[in-house]
Amino acid sequence: MSPRSSGATGSRRAGDVNVPSDEAVGVRRFWERLGLPGLVDVHTHFMPDRVLAKVWQYFDSAGPLVGMRWPIAYRHEEERRIAILREFGVRAFTSMVYPHKAGMAAWLNGWAADFAAATPDCLRTATFYPEPGAEAYVREAVEGGARIFKAHVQVGGYDPNDDRLDAVWGLLADAGIPVVTHCGSGPAPGKHTGPEPIGRLLARHPRLRLVVAHMGMPEHADFLDLAERYEEVRLDTTMAFTDFTERFSAFPRAELPRLVELGERILLGTDFPNIPYAYVHQLEALERLGLGDAWLRGVCHDNGARLFGLPPA
Repeated sequence: MSPRSSGATGSRRAGDVNVPSDEAVGVRRFWERLGLPGLVDVHTHFMPDRVLAKVWQYFDSAGPLVGMRWPIAYRHEEERRIAILREFGVRAFTSMVYPHKAGMAAWLNGWAADFAAATPDCLRTATFYPEPGAEAYVREAVEGGARIFKAHVQVGGYDPNDDRLDAVWGLLADAGIPVVTHCGSGPAPGKHTGPEPIGRLLARHPRLRLVVAHMGMPEHADFLDLAERYEEVRLDTTMAFTDFTERFSAFPRAELPRLVELGERILLGTDFPNIPYAYVHQLEALERLGLGDAWLRGVCHDNGARLFGLPPA
């Protein structure tokens, strides 16, 4: 199903759809206080309807990779979800698609290309899986204008060092395209999660623009080590520091000074719509770290705008 067939044409204004205006006021107040033109969110999910329904069903059942009650805060039709992000003032967002088995990635890439074409504020997103033909469809996505990739080591259950992916990683490193990668062992470990496999990958592809999702939880310090070692490694804030996550994977406060030192390589991510709390809470959680307005401006907008070459607002 194309995004146009489900109503997401990219031409409707936020006011055309019922959105949570009270929360939107809070989100806008946050970035307006910082003097920003809006937000850049590198970790949001838009998928084909039937795929997203299965993802939500997995969260509802507290599946083994979730392991806890996880209510979806923004369980809306696609058009409304787009409108909500626009009402919040999110200038650019992503359609983080990912396969859990072979034979899905090329199809998801086609869907995501259509979605981005119909939704101009979405950065065209693509994905891959260790399978024959991966290099070819990744090259096609790159040449077609993909601006960001998603690799889900936990859900995909694959080793990022699989030989079938070596040419893929090399291609993406050469192209300088960021790859948001769920490689930490939270909320539940996978067979190939943790810093060790990613460390081996980066040793072979040191110029790879790898974005460690969820601040690498729970191995926060280890992934910060990798970011300090490799200058193109970044981390996104997705779900980190929130009340929900701090209960089972608290960010070590002794590591906060390192977030300041790496400030230009920390990017806002939220996991919208698959979060069990209001979007504004992610922003509040970042603010209460007390790392300063300059740090917040970089994380919430400027770092992402620079990475993706966004035009001035």
